[in-house]
Amino acid sequence: MSSWLGGLGSGLGQSLGQVGGSLASLTGQISNFTKDMLMEGTEDVPADLLNSGREENEATHSVLRSENERLKKLYTDLEEKHEASELQIKQQSSSYRSQLQQKEEEINHLKARQIALQDELLRLQSTAQSVHPGSGRVPAATSSPSLSYGISHHVSAFHEDDMDFGDVISSQQEINRLSNEVSRLKSELGHWRHIAEVQGTQSSDQTEICKLQNIIKELKQNRSQEIDDHQHEMSVLQNAHQQKLTEISRRHREELSDYEERIEELENLLQQGGSGVTVTDHSKMYDMQNTIQILQTEKVESTKKIEELEDKIKEIYKRLSSAEHDREVWKREQEQLEVEKRQLTEQCERLKLECSTSQPLARGQRDVVTEEERTLPQSSSAAEVLRLQQALTDAENEIMRLSSLNQDNSLAEDNQKLQMCVQTLEKEKSLLSQEKEELQMSLSKLSNEYEVIKSTATRDIDLFSQVRDLKLNLEVKEQELNQSIHENEVLTAELEELDRQNQEATKHVILIKDQLSKQQSEGDNVIKKLKEDLDDGKQRIHQLEDDKMNIIKELDMQKEKLTHSERALSDLQLAKQKLEDKVEDLVDQLSKSEKNNFNIQKENCELREHIRQNEEELSTVRSELTRSQSQDSNSDLKDDVLKERETEVRTLKQNLTEVEQLNEHLKQVAFDLRTENEKLVVACEDVRNQLEESIAGNNQVSLERTAMLETLKCEKAQLEAELCGAEKRLLEEAKKYKQTIEELSSARSLTTSALQLEHERLVQLSQEKDSEIAELKKSIEQMDTDHQQTKQSLLSSLEEQKQLTQLINEKEICIVKLKEKSSELQGELDKCAQTLRKNETLRQTIEEKDRSLGAMKEENNHLQEELERIREQQSRAVPMPEPRALDSTTELEAELSRLHIIKDHLEEEIKHHQKMIEDQNQNKLQLLQSLQEQKKEMDEFRYQHEQMNITHTQLFLEKDEEIKNLQKTIEQIKAQLHEERQDIPTENSDIFQETKVQSLTIENESEKHDLSKAETERLVKGIKERELEIKLLNEKNISLTKQIDQLSKDEVGKLTQIIQQKDLEIQALHARISSASCSQDVVYLQQQLHAYAMEREKVMVVLNEKTRENSQLKTEYHKMIDIISAKEAALIKLQDENKKMSTRFESSGQDMFKETIQNLSRIIREKDIEIDALSQKCQTLLTVLQTSGTGSEVGGVNSNQFEELLQERDKLKQQVKKMEEWKQQVMTTVQNMQHESAQLQEELHQLQAQVLVDSDNNSKLQVDYTGLIQSYERNETKLKNFGQELAQVQHSIGQLCNTKDLLLGKLDIMSPQLSPGSSLTAQSAEPLKAGQSAGPHGSSQLLQQEVDDLRRSLQEKDATIRTLQENNHRLSESMAASSEVGRREHEQTDSEIKQLKEKQEVLQNLLREKDLLIKAKSDQLHSSNENFTNKANENELLRQAVTNLKERILILEMDISKLKGENEKIVETSRGKETEYQALQETNMKFSMMLREKEFECHSMREKALAFEQLLKEKEQEKTVTFQQERDQVMLALKQKQMENTALQNEVQHLRDKESRLNQELQRLRNHLLESEDSHTREALAAEDREAKLRKKVTVLEEKLVSSSNAMENASHQASVQVESLQEQLNVISKQRDETALQLSVSQEQVKQYALSLSNLQMVLEHFQQEEKAMYSAELEKQNQLLAEWKKKAETLEGKVLSLQERLDEANAALDSASRLTEQLDLKEEQIEELKKQNELHQEMLDDAQKKLMNLVSSTEGKVDKVLMRNLFIGHFHTPKNQRHEVLRLMGSILGVKREEMEQLFAEDQGGVTRWMSGWLGGGSKSVPSTPLRRSQQSVFNSSFSELFVKFLETESHPSVPPPKLSVHDLKPLDSPGRRKVDTSIPGSSKDVAEPRAGRRTDLSPFLAPRSAAVPLINPAGHGPGGPGHLLLKPISDVLPTFTPLPVSPDNSAGVVLKDLLKQ
Repeated sequence: MSSWLGGLGSGLGQSLGQVGGSLASLTGQISNFTKDMLMEGTEDVPADLLNSGREENEATHSVLRSENERLKKLYTDLEEKHEASELQIKQQSSSYRSQLQQKEEEINHLKARQIALQDELLRLQSTAQSVHPGSGRVPAATSSPSLSYGISHHVSAFHEDDMDFGDVISSQQEINRLSNEVSRLKSELGHWRHIAEVQGTQSSDQTEICKLQNIIKELKQNRSQEIDDHQHEMSVLQNAHQQKLTEISRRHREELSDYEERIEELENLLQQGGSGVTVTDHSKMYDMQNTIQILQTEKVESTKKIEELEDKIKEIYKRLSSAEHDREVWKREQEQLEVEKRQLTEQCERLKLECSTSQPLARGQRDVVTEEERTLPQSSSAAEVLRLQQALTDAENEIMRLSSLNQDNSLAEDNQKLQMCVQTLEKEKSLLSQEKEELQMSLSKLSNEYEVIKSTATRDIDLFSQVRDLKLNLEVKEQELNQSIHENEVLTAELEELDRQNQEATKHVILIKDQLSKQQSEGDNVIKKLKEDLDDGKQRIHQLEDDKMNIIKELDMQKEKLTHSERALSDLQLAKQKLEDKVEDLVDQLSKSEKNNFNIQKENCELREHIRQNEEELSTVRSELTRSQSQDSNSDLKDDVLKERETEVRTLKQNLTEVEQLNEHLKQVAFDLRTENEKLVVACEDVRNQLEESIAGNNQVSLERTAMLETLKCEKAQLEAELCGAEKRLLEEAKKYKQTIEELSSARSLTTSALQLEHERLVQLSQEKDSEIAELKKSIEQMDTDHQQTKQSLLSSLEEQKQLTQLINEKEICIVKLKEKSSELQGELDKCAQTLRKNETLRQTIEEKDRSLGAMKEENNHLQEELERIREQQSRAVPMPEPRALDSTTELEAELSRLHIIKDHLEEEIKHHQKMIEDQNQNKLQLLQSLQEQKKEMDEFRYQHEQMNITHTQLFLEKDEEIKNLQKTIEQIKAQLHEERQDIPTENSDIFQETKVQSLTIENESEKHDLSKAETERLVKGIKERELEIKLLNEKNISLTKQIDQLSKDEVGKLTQIIQQKDLEIQALHARISSASCSQDVVYLQQQLHAYAMEREKVMVVLNEKTRENSQLKTEYHKMIDIISAKEAALIKLQDENKKMSTRFESSGQDMFKETIQNLSRIIREKDIEIDALSQKCQTLLTVLQTSGTGSEVGGVNSNQFEELLQERDKLKQQVKKMEEWKQQVMTTVQNMQHESAQLQEELHQLQAQVLVDSDNNSKLQVDYTGLIQSYERNETKLKNFGQELAQVQHSIGQLCNTKDLLLGKLDIMSPQLSPGSSLTAQSAEPLKAGQSAGPHGSSQLLQQEVDDLRRSLQEKDATIRTLQENNHRLSESMAASSEVGRREHEQTDSEIKQLKEKQEVLQNLLREKDLLIKAKSDQLHSSNENFTNKANENELLRQAVTNLKERILILEMDISKLKGENEKIVETSRGKETEYQALQETNMKFSMMLREKEFECHSMREKALAFEQLLKEKEQEKTVTFQQERDQVMLALKQKQMENTALQNEVQHLRDKESRLNQELQRLRNHLLESEDSHTREALAAEDREAKLRKKVTVLEEKLVSSSNAMENASHQASVQVESLQEQLNVISKQRDETALQLSVSQEQVKQYALSLSNLQMVLEHFQQEEKAMYSAELEKQNQLLAEWKKKAETLEGKVLSLQERLDEANAALDSASRLTEQLDLKEEQIEELKKQNELHQEMLDDAQKKLMNLVSSTEGKVDKVLMRNLFIGHFHTPKNQRHEVLRLMGSILGVKREEMEQLFAEDQGGVTRWMSGWLGGGSKSVPSTPLRRSQQSVFNSSFSELFVKFLETESHPSVPPPKLSVHDLKPLDSPGRRKVDTSIPGSSKDVAEPRAGRRTDLSPFLAPRSAAVPLINPAGHGPGGPGHLLLKPISDVLPTFTPLPVSPDNSAGVVLKDLLKQ
């Protein structure tokens, strides 16, 4: 690629140079031709016409001016070309250089890696060889010089732009080879590394050192090479640029001076010509002609020089761009070097450590490295110096050429070039300054890094030399920068001079301004015309927009009509459904009526037989009567008999007539019903057909309308796009015109060059605007045609809408007819309803009886409940009667009286009902006697009527059964709860409450603990029992449903039995009410009846709601299923269509399509190249023929060349045939694609119609479903709220019970605590009495006082407890008042459970009597409960189905939206494909036309070739040399044109514009000549005619040359453009194909997902019950957790209660202390005397104890050293606070304290052991009065530890002087955690005694602090109540400090000793 791009760049440069040269030669030839013609004209003019000489001079002057202007324009055109070509060259060269640099960098990196790997390999091999004996040594750096040479060589080679393709191939091969070598070396490196790691660490150190040294070498080499290259190239470029600038400025000055002199000479000549001197006119004419010739020749030469300069400037620009790229490369390399230097610094730090071990090896290797470094930079620097010298020589040669040629350039050109050069220099200067700064930064960094490297590796001297070189190089660069700055200053001075010259040149611009003003006026006229055209176009656009708005309004109207029609259709469908339901009802009624008719007919037949029998009997009777009359005419008895029989016959006849009338009426009714049924069936069929037709029509209409709408939308979008484009163009044109006006206004102040450029731009703009106006006209024409098409389509759509309105009107007529029929049917249904109402009246009577029974039962229950309450209140009555109990008794009495009144009313009603029933029974008996024969027939008729009643009654019975089942379940739950309460009396909260507390929110989530095992087991048991009950109920439900299905005539009998049973129940209730013993049962039953009635009403309400919801859900479910089935069918259709589409796409052969298009594009390119070659050959042949006539005849033609031409001709013929074949294939493929696109569009329309229908259905379903969900959620929320309220009430009751039990338990606990305390005091006092006589009196007084205090505190506590109880009662009463409903229900349930248990024996007899009733009703209840459960399950299933359907609908909606998007994409792609197919067809047509033209051209060329061949055969020998040369040129031109096709596209457009400009200028010049003809004479006319002819010839020649040169270029350009468009279209098609394939795959995946979702839904439906069970279990667990949390809360509340009690104790103690303080202040002296006596007694006791202890010590074995304990004690205080625990542990170990107890002491408060010790050995506290020190206190350290302890006890036993004031806050709170544990074990009296003292002296002596803070002196197995109480009678425990370890009994401990001491 890089070589090809380089070739492109070089070819472009050459071609541009050749183009410039050819144009220059053209202009030179034209100017020569005009000179010759002018010379001929001057020669023809006679010498005598002196007067006309002046005019001829003026004409020639004008001609010269025009030619000068033309040349200037040519020059500006060439400058524009030059700029465009330079930009292209820069872009291409930048891309080429970047690619080359990338390749070079890759090669360098690969080579560097190869070198590194090779070095590592060699080192590893050397290390391996050094380890293995007998292996030789390999030199370290054998391959590095060769590789470095290769690198430098390649670098130098790549810097040249003119590389061949072979070089690129070789470089790619080298890259591949190097990459292979790198991989091989990597593998070897890994192998050797493995070996080296196995062998040891020395070899690894050596290899790392070698690696680092090699890397350092490579970096140094690269850096030195890059710096040298950069410096050399910069210096060369700067020198060359400075020389060029100086030469250009000098030439420019010379040219300016020459031009000024010439202009002055011409002005002088003009002035001399105008002065009127006629004598010297002829000589001046000759002089002028000579000057003109000289000027023309100079112009030709200047054009040539300009072209040469342009070529050289191009080359300079190329070099500058290459230099810039090199700079960028060097910057990158510098960055890389910096990164590598950082790595080096790190590596050098590593090397420091390694150098100490491997110095001798490193020195030898460094010597080798330095030698290699010297060799490498020398070779690389030498090669680079040679290359730079060559570049310098080339630059000098170019400068010499420029100096020799650049003499006659114009001012504008030089100014522009100098400005460009100055800008480039400034840019370079900025770049150089930036580079300088960067280099300075890099220098500073390098210097820092160098210092680091110097400190790390002082022996690396090579780095110093390199840094010095870098510094020198930087100084050189700074000098060069200073020189460049100086040169820039010189250039600015020169530019100022040039500006002065430009100001002088502006004087000549005034003449040109006049011409520009004329042109401006012309331009203004053109602009006005264009504005008028724009206004016309805008008006047309506004008209089109108005038409569009009208169309949109019409479309909206049509859409509204469509929506109305759709609503009408939906109404029709609803009406149809209603009619169908009515028809079904009528069909059922007809079937029933037919059955009734059949029965009636049977009855009629039987009646007729009876009538015949009666008639026969009558005939016999009559015959007998006649006989009897004949026999006994006087018998009156027979007359009576006859009369009776006649009356009977009459009655029978009347009955018969009535029955016949009934039969006839029924027959008429049946016939009417049949006729109506047939009519309805016919009407339904008609309606169905009409609906189907209307639906089909609507679907078609909607499809057509959607299609029309889509087409209209597309057209609208196209029109809008076109309008937007037109508006944008118009705006752009207006902007351009404004810009042109501004430019024209500003052009007056600009220089001549700028004015000329602006003028040319204006001309270009005018031409572009002309072209755009033409395009706009075409677009307006297209818009008109499109508008006409849209109007036609709208007319057709309006016709279709009219047809639709007609259809809708017809359907409305049908709807009216259907409504009339429905009204008739409704009338018939009303008649049927009346019959049903009659049946319902009978049902209501039965229901009223049921209600009366229920009311009676409820009243009985209420009475029983009230009686039980009264009994309980009597039993619970406190001796002090409260007013509330009296109120409740009065209320209960009033309620009893009311209930008795109600009972009497009910009894009266029951009697009335019994009378009614007896009357009905009597009537029934009479009817049975009178019509026994007719009763059988009428019973069957009645049975059919009663079935309707049974169906209605069954529903109510089922609901009653459900209510009873619920009641039974409640009773069972209550029984279970009662049993559980009996099992566990402590737990007040039962499982039923736990289940009801499920909906409570978790308030404290932090308090989560595990449930107890018993509760979990109970819950599991309850769940299992409920699951078993559910299973049993389900089984019973199934059996009952079967029984309900198999109901028969026996249910009538059952109903009569039920009525009899109810009568029996009423009688039994009467008996119970009459009996006084059953009053409690009556009350109980009344309460039950009331509760059951309430529950039944609630359940009825719930059931009604559930049935409604069930029916609604069923209807919605059916609707949803229908919709889903329709959507699934649509999805299946879509999937099939997608599969078909995919198969079609796959079968269409995408690969073939790609290959064909690629082949086509390739063949078209080849053909273009071949056509170009042929045209060039033809041109060369023409030139050969032309030159054969004039040129010199030399040499001969080879026969081989001729044969080659013939072979090429044959090849072209073959290729043309191939092209034709390919063209046919392309046509076929395009046609196939068109067919497929049409099919796809049809399928898309169908899909869109289906999608619209689905979306409508989805929206309706969503609305219905949201309403249902909202209603269902409301019901659920209500139920949840009720459950929550119940649960809260029950939970509050349970909590209150718990708190009550806890308080009662605490009260019970407090009372026994007092008794053992008193006993203890007594026990402790007994041994003192035995021991001493005087002591007990004082101590007994103190104990009595303390006991009195304790009693007072106990009384106060009892009072507080009573107040707390009263508060609790008040709270419970307030809670009861707040939640009366829940408490009443709870108390009712509790009382009912207790009463049921007590009265089971009493009620057993009654239950035996009512077992039959209960069984029958239980069956009904079971059936109703099962129905209820079934309905609930159905509701749940329907909810699940609804949710599933909702999910499916959502999924389907997503799918539909996706399908919509896909359809839209497919529509867009189909449209794009249609446009592409049209474009392809057009391109095909163009290709066919092009091919035909090219075939024609080929034929013509072949004919010409044959002719030329014949001519050439004649002249072979003459033109061998010329032919060969031109053939070579043609081949070169072919290659160049292949490269130039891409670059000359922009130039072709410029050339076209310039041709048009030249034509315009020629026209203007002609007009100017015509104007000058009026002023000139006839002689001047002839000269002007000649000039015009000559100019025409020149233009013709130019046009011919340009057309001949541009024809092939245009052709090739068009072909390339077409190829590119084809490729773009191919890419678009391939992208669209990929998108469609992706969409197909996505749709397939979606289909799979749908299948999976269906299966998942089925699985979900199957596993939903399991999930519900899991949910129930999870909820139970949650409730268990909630219960545990509540229990924890209860425990926390208990703790709070305990803390409150403790605080109460503290308050009591504080009060006691206050009272004592007052008493002590009053009775100070008495207390002091008593204390003295007590002290004496204690001293005597202690003396005895000491004697006994001394005796014990003498008898014991071991002794604790006093000095040791003293040292330990002193050491404890001397040790720091952090280590005092260790000293205390040592003391504890000596004293026998366990480690665990010590750790507990340390873990507790600070005042543990240390305070105890300090207070103990300090001899009291601050509160102790200042008593005089005794000997025992003075000699503390001389006495033993036990003596000190006894003295401490003595000091503490004396009461201290209290402080004057003692606040409650000073008392230490006794609710610390350790305190509670201790208090539980201490008896109450001792605790109470100790607490006030502790409260007094909390801050003073830690010994009397709370016992959590003191040493734990209490042994849990310590003191028993019967143990000895005095210190002297006890052995010393382990805890006390003793001399010898004595055996201690388990009952006796130190804690008890302390307690006893503190008690005294």
